[in-house]
Amino acid sequence: MREWISLSWLQAMVLAVVQGLTEFLPVSSSGHLSIVSKLFFGDDAGASFTAVTQIGTELAVVIYFAKDIVRLVAVWFRGLADAEVRRTPDYRLAWYVIVGSLPIGVLGFLFQDYIRSTLRSLWITGATLIVFGVLMGLAERFGRQLRGLDRLQLRDGVLMGLAQSLALIPGVSRSGGTITAGLALGLDRPTAVRFSFLLAIPAVFAAGVSEVSHVFEPSAYGLQPTVAQMVVATVVAGVIGYAVIAWLLRFVERHSVYLFVWYRIALGLVVFGLLGFGVMQP
Repeated sequence: MREWISLSWLQAMVLAVVQGLTEFLPVSSSGHLSIVSKLFFGDDAGASFTAVTQIGTELAVVIYFAKDIVRLVAVWFRGLADAEVRRTPDYRLAWYVIVGSLPIGVLGFLFQDYIRSTLRSLWITGATLIVFGVLMGLAERFGRQLRGLDRLQLRDGVLMGLAQSLALIPGVSRSGGTITAGLALGLDRPTAVRFSFLLAIPAVFAAGVSEVSHVFEPSAYGLQPTVAQMVVATVVAGVIGYAVIAWLLRFVERHSVYLFVWYRIALGLVVFGLLGFGVMQP
């Protein structure tokens, strides 16, 4: 086991800003945190730092979609005893969020050691940035995009949940995976993005809470933050994340996702170049 390497306040704030900017964009926040921390700080921020700061960005989702969440929770509880309520789109949507959250929870628990270590290689991150960028471009090009939120089906929840679980690998992107799956299934862009946000809430909160105990343990994986740095970084990421949510929802109403496709491919190639020339270690 290597010597404890402390995280500085500058590093914590830079990583918090990166987390807030990239969590909801389909470009992989965990991949960006790994790239930035290794390139500029000489070490990985760590999967635990990533998971806990995601609590801040998910709080931003809860605040932004507070009315939707309260409505869905209330409808779900009423539907447990009322057959009429069980026929409403909101009741079905609530169940789709629950069902879609299960795959990432199960796989995250089973493979947590690999997630914190082996899967954080930048060779893997660079490859997944490119591969899943191409897949997102294909989904944008060939997806029919005919269905809105009121036409969601159980199949959408299951398959988008499975796509979300791929984000356990840095570089895939939780939002990128779910948006890609949604477009491929025929959802329109605003619906795919909105459902992606709702789908993330249970999974990311669970991951963040489960990783709190690991953040402050000396380990072989990642820079080590203090309690104060972790709290401030989480708040900063949440504030920036809230602004990104509002921007992205407006953006996808008028534009395709090709901007993110080309960005992912370019970044993946840059990562390969930096690794190949020895500028950055995997």
